[in-house]
Amino acid sequence: MHRRALLAAPLLAPPLMALAASTASAQPAGVAMEEFLIPGGSPGVQIYLRNKRPEGSLPGRADRTILCVHGATYPASSSFDLPLAGVSWMDYMAGRGFDVWCVDLRGYGRSTRPPEMSQPPEANPPLVRGDVAITDIAAAAKFIREKRNLPKIVHLGWSWGTSLMARFAADNPSLVERLVLYAPQWLRDGPSPAAAGQTGPLGAYRSVTRAQARERWMRGVPDAKRNGLIPLGWFEHWADSTFLLDPEGSRQTPSVLRAPNGVLQDSQEYWQAGKPYYDPSKITAPTLLVVAEWDRDTPPELATALFPQLTASPGKRLIMLAEGTHTIMLERNRGALFQAVQVFLEESIT
Repeated sequence: MHRRALLAAPLLAPPLMALAASTASAQPAGVAMEEFLIPGGSPGVQIYLRNKRPEGSLPGRADRTILCVHGATYPASSSFDLPLAGVSWMDYMAGRGFDVWCVDLRGYGRSTRPPEMSQPPEANPPLVRGDVAITDIAAAAKFIREKRNLPKIVHLGWSWGTSLMARFAADNPSLVERLVLYAPQWLRDGPSPAAAGQTGPLGAYRSVTRAQARERWMRGVPDAKRNGLIPLGWFEHWADSTFLLDPEGSRQTPSVLRAPNGVLQDSQEYWQAGKPYYDPSKITAPTLLVVAEWDRDTPPELATALFPQLTASPGKRLIMLAEGTHTIMLERNRGALFQAVQVFLEESIT
């Protein structure tokens, strides 16, 4: 079964429906999908939401309803819901009775792109700073809470998304049931690898090629392990699905994916400057930190430095996964990530 709801501007409808047709055929048995375009955190901005859940009507539960937010470069829809070997991470959670949502923030995926992204990057300052992105998260979370009649939900972030979700949880403790920070950001000495190739003042956005994406992905992986990290065809499937979501970038030669640079500006002003973007001691939800050993974007030492700062989080957890990178959710060992998060989500915490 495939269900679709579009609250959209007409210009966004054709590519959205095209993707819906391709993803519909890949739905695992018993999993339903819906898609939405909803008002974002600013006038004129629409953000894309995707929902996976068990078929049939289930009463909403705060501890079984999850919102997933992506990182600095790649959208959520082709990360959390990319079917590999027939199953995505969202499918995995939905198959275990969870009501799972992902959101593409403005400037990413099928959400509204600021008009400045159609201009040369040097013509404007960095787009989509964290405080702006959080308004889109707030809009998405509110939509989900109201639709499911829930007081709060689980928040899950990846990379940059961990900073946004942690900031939201610190500022809105009554709205967050649990918090999952996969590959968390924290104070660091040097720039994020996402800034590779950026010289001089930051422009509005950056353009990433497939070759650059693969090179960054493999950074830190031992030579002897590289061939087995990503099963045959998985990277190409991810790249095709992801780069297709940037209509302007995909027409270039070579094709590129454009990503807003607000996150890099925030990294310079906060993490690289020794200034936290949020106060971990204000997070009162049970929190899981999970990171892979070969992650060079957010190395394990960032998570171990952050963990003791979560002084008000009951039942907090820190898990390091073997033989994986920043993008372990799309690698051979992704099952270890899925299982670690699932145990945290399903266990009782007092």
